[in-house]
Amino acid sequence: MDDWTEEIVSVDGTGVQLLKGGAGKPLLVLHGEEGNPGWLRYQRALAERYQVYAPSHPGFGGSDRPDWLETMGDMACFYSWLLEEMGLDCVPVVGFSMGGWLAAEIAVSCPHAFSRLVLVGASGIKPVEGEIADIFIMSPQQIVEKSFFDPQQSPEYEELYGREATPELVESRTRDREMAVRLGWKPYMHDLRLPSLLRRVRIPSLVVWGRQDAIVPLECGGLYQKAIPGSTLKILENCGHSPQIEKPGKLVEAALQFLA
Repeated sequence: MDDWTEEIVSVDGTGVQLLKGGAGKPLLVLHGEEGNPGWLRYQRALAERYQVYAPSHPGFGGSDRPDWLETMGDMACFYSWLLEEMGLDCVPVVGFSMGGWLAAEIAVSCPHAFSRLVLVGASGIKPVEGEIADIFIMSPQQIVEKSFFDPQQSPEYEELYGREATPELVESRTRDREMAVRLGWKPYMHDLRLPSLLRRVRIPSLVVWGRQDAIVPLECGGLYQKAIPGSTLKILENCGHSPQIEKPGKLVEAALQFLA
């Protein structure tokens, strides 16, 4: 299904780029620190069952950045406002990496925002034994290489990463990276309060992790599962940090089964 649209939603003068497609009940998708790469295979599959909303976070892609937005807490506050503007309340959400962290922050600060929570390779919790890879000292190519267990099993890898980036794409990725640094630099990619605050989450929650995730270690998946009451941890074998690209079929299968 390739029937999707792009529009700008305004929140107090801040324009937010929104990709939308599908039909049925709404489903919010929150991208990670790599930005919003477009309408991908996993989104098309989800859009067969849901109306998928995939915004670019403020400061990413084609979205503006308010001057006051500096932290992940600020981003969560902004999204609460954005969801109100779009008329979305008590909707299911799927968040990837930094977008998973964002979804977790919204869930604890605005309990009525979501009906179900799916966190995929989410940052936001500091590991006890391992560490979250420092992507801010890596080149874009190094980040891509570290994000996949086996790129050859990804149906979209060549399309997304196999070509030389255009100047416009390089500029967009640089802007995305700058915003990711602003949100996650210090403390690096975590919120020390989050494990305790997650105890107030009472909605059904699924934590999905690639076993070979070399960016945010599987240990963090266990910590999320332990922190969110009643949540379930689903591990994808032979998969790295980006299951939505590396194993979209397996990810969508797990998500749809849970969301149903």
